[in-house]
Amino acid sequence: MSWHRRPGRHVLSAAVATIALCLGSTVGIAPASAHVRASSDDAVRGDTALVTFEAPNESGTGAATTGLAVRLPDLTSVQAEMQPGWTVKVDRDSASGKVRSVTWTAAPDGGIGVDQFGLFRISVKLPDADTVSFPATQTYADGVAVKWDQPLVPGAAEPEHPAPTLTLAARSRAPAAQHEGPEATAA
Repeated sequence: MSWHRRPGRHVLSAAVATIALCLGSTVGIAPASAHVRASSDDAVRGDTALVTFEAPNESGTGAATTGLAVRLPDLTSVQAEMQPGWTVKVDRDSASGKVRSVTWTAAPDGGIGVDQFGLFRISVKLPDADTVSFPATQTYADGVAVKWDQPLVPGAAEPEHPAPTLTLAARSRAPAAQHEGPEATAA
């Protein structure tokens, strides 16, 4: 009886082991993009825009997301969209008129389940700046609160809990005045 080894079997076994190791090492790791985000299709400096906050449920205990509070930086013109099954509160400083925060709270036995996300929107007059940051706190039914408030630093790695941030486009220049050609003279 001869014991001949097939080289293909070892290559296949090594490949299967490598794949299993890679899959096993990623189980339970949330993707880097799984955090509260801010987005807008029309984020222009100094203009009014519709800003959407995407809040994925990342609870490790299976608890529902039951609240999202977003701090606003010195903004006076803000309107919050109502969500079915949620209440919304706009906290405004009565002396200055500036809006400090917008908070959405789920109805009892409601909220965002595991492997789901919610979208929360505000209409806001944006500042005349390159970026605007919206620090947020996401609360869960089990009492856990996650603060998404770490600043993004250019050239540095993304922090563990980055604040939702929008990059604002420059305002387009007003069209140049149209000049008429020389007027024709009547002879």
